[in-house]
Parts: sequence; structure tokens; C-alpha cells
Amino acid sequence: MLSSFKNLLNQFFMPDNGNASLDDARSLQLATAVLLVEVMRSDTDVSAAERTATVSALRSKFELSENEQNRLLAQAEETAKNANDYFRFTSAMNEQFTQAEKIQVVEHMWQVAFADGHLDANENHLISKIAGLLHVTHGEYITAKLHAREAAQRGA
Repeated sequence: MLSSFKNLLNQFFMPDNGNASLDDARSLQLATAVLLVEVMRSDTDVSAAERTATVSALRSKFELSENEQNRLLAQAEETAKNANDYFRFTSAMNEQFTQAEKIQVVEHMWQVAFADGHLDANENHLISKIAGLLHVTHGEYITAKLHAREAAQRGA
């Protein structure tokens, strides 16, 4: 547990060591995965459908092997348990992601929330809070929600 926290700190706060772009990519992958895991954990029951939606979102956002996805998800789950705020994750995204990519993350969060067929108030609140931290406008937030809801209704 302590080593994963140390790894997270190293990913976010270590000086440039020549692998900055690789480290940045890993930090962004972890930040995205943590936010998706937080949506999964925000209601009382983590369903298989939510876990599948999280893996699917990570697969569509990042080109990772199945082994890398599993490792990222495990690290994100551990990191989420120890996180006391979202700012460090969203600030990395604000620095590196385009507005369209940040909107896509919010849409993925909605997909996780809708995956079990029930939108919990805690999920709704969490996504709203994170969208604000990502500087996603209310219109963009609503559009992402509607796209995710339509996809969930189609069964996609």
C-alpha cells in the first residue's frame, strides 16, 4: 500500500529524467483510471457492468494491452482508496488534455455511472464536481451525459 502511494508521488512530482513524456502518459492514464474507479465506488455496490464499462473506457482512451489495463485498474483502485482529493488528478489532465479529451473523460464517467442501469445521486454529484475541476462547461457536461445515456439505452 505504501509503495503504490510512493509510486504515485513519484509519477506526479519527480523531476524530468529523460522519460518525461512516458511518465506524463502514465500519470494521465492513472489519473483517468482513478476518476473512473471513483465513479464505480461512489454508489453502494460496484457491479460487474461498471467494472466492464471502466475497462472499456480505458481501452478506448488508451492503447493498452490487457495486462497493462489490469495493472492500471489495480493501481487506480489502490490509489483511489488513498486519495483525499481529485485536484492532483484533474490538474494533470487540465495541463495535458485538450478540451475535447476532458469532455471524453466526463462522458466515460457517465458511461460507468449508467452501466448498471441505475444513476445514483452520489455518481451524479461526483461527475458534476469533477467536470467542474476539468473546466468542462455545463453544456458540455450535459451533452456528455446525454451521449452516455443514449449509448446505455442502445446497449452499446
